[in-house]
Amino acid sequence: MPKVIHFRDKCIGCNSCVELAPKYWEMSDDDGKSNLKKAEFKRSCYVLKIDDIDLEQNKKAARDCPVNIIKIEE
Repeated sequence: MPKVIHFRDKCIGCNSCVELAPKYWEMSDDDGKSNLKKAEFKRSCYVLKIDDIDLEQNKKAARDCPVNIIKIEE
């Protein structure tokens, strides 16, 4: 099962992940950074297992992130 890994502390709040995969991403009203919905915090990042069907849209979010803080593990 693929995983999305999000290094939120380095987020600049560009919103591209939300535009590309709104099922998994949202912007925080508190600090303007993106949140990976329902992710679990592990050490210094957030991790969420996703279904294969949602892999491509999250890969696009990772590719479009200007600060490269979204990683995909297949």
